[in-house]
Amino acid sequence: MGVEVADRVFTPDLRERLSHSVELAPTPLSGSLTTPESVAVLAGTEILVTGWECPPLTPEVLARAPRLRVVIHAAGSVKPMVTDAVWERGIVVSSAADANADPVVAFTLAAITFAAKGALSTAAGYAAGWPPFAERAGADARTVGVIGASRIGRGVMAALRASDAGYRILLTDPYVTSAEAGELGAELVSLPELCGRSSIVTVHAPQLPETRGLLSGEMLGLIPDGGVVVNTARGALVDTEALARECGAGRLDAFLDVTDPEPLPADHALLRLPNVLVTPHIAGAQGSEVRRLGEYAVAEVERYVAGAELRGALHREDLRRLA
Repeated sequence: MGVEVADRVFTPDLRERLSHSVELAPTPLSGSLTTPESVAVLAGTEILVTGWECPPLTPEVLARAPRLRVVIHAAGSVKPMVTDAVWERGIVVSSAADANADPVVAFTLAAITFAAKGALSTAAGYAAGWPPFAERAGADARTVGVIGASRIGRGVMAALRASDAGYRILLTDPYVTSAEAGELGAELVSLPELCGRSSIVTVHAPQLPETRGLLSGEMLGLIPDGGVVVNTARGALVDTEALARECGAGRLDAFLDVTDPEPLPADHALLRLPNVLVTPHIAGAQGSEVRRLGEYAVAEVERYVAGAELRGALHREDLRRLA
């Protein structure tokens, strides 16, 4: 992982705790995994703790790590890093995605709360005069459409249920039954129906070939006037230019923590619209929150050394449905 990442995620006390379970390499690996320095460390490595900026674990890299038995990722998605060669070698893989989920859920809930209060439009019009109470009060109740019952999607639904704002929840997910949706406090519907009935649509599906452009121009067009799109998943799930047109026309608002492309060109319309808030992929663990990733990874190492089941264990087939 990057040196700065290692310093933030694995604070001195966590490294000290880790040293009680394993023999630590003297310094974290960063950059290429094929340098002489990296090769020397990998030759004796049994447990590889990775993080943001870790290069792909290619067959060439793994050939230099003959003793490697487990990869514990102190971050969320392992897709950019874990190659087929990792699974073919039978290497165990674990991710701290659970630890990264809570901040994303909190960020999404904040965006939904802002959306329900019409925060963007009222803020944009503030200079023109104090709006009357009816405009400031927001809607009495909002229907929130959740795309994807992922780890974060489920967390968002739980947070909405716990709220006293009276949210109604619709869910679309091809892997969830109506009964399961009911247990999550949601009504299972098709994507077109979700878009047509929701005043707020929040995206929590994984990026897969078939989910690219899932919120297409057609689907965005089904969202009622005054609707809001919230995306804290992956930018490619939303048709960027179609969304820019809808927001530019003033029909929809948007809260986007991810975009396609990422980052957006500096002159992109979405960055200039008063009814759109774009943040630079900050919904996940940031600041002091990143320590929780290190804590999770250290606990996973301790469990592995003790022969216990890993909480964040992943399997090759899991990646089909994960971010």
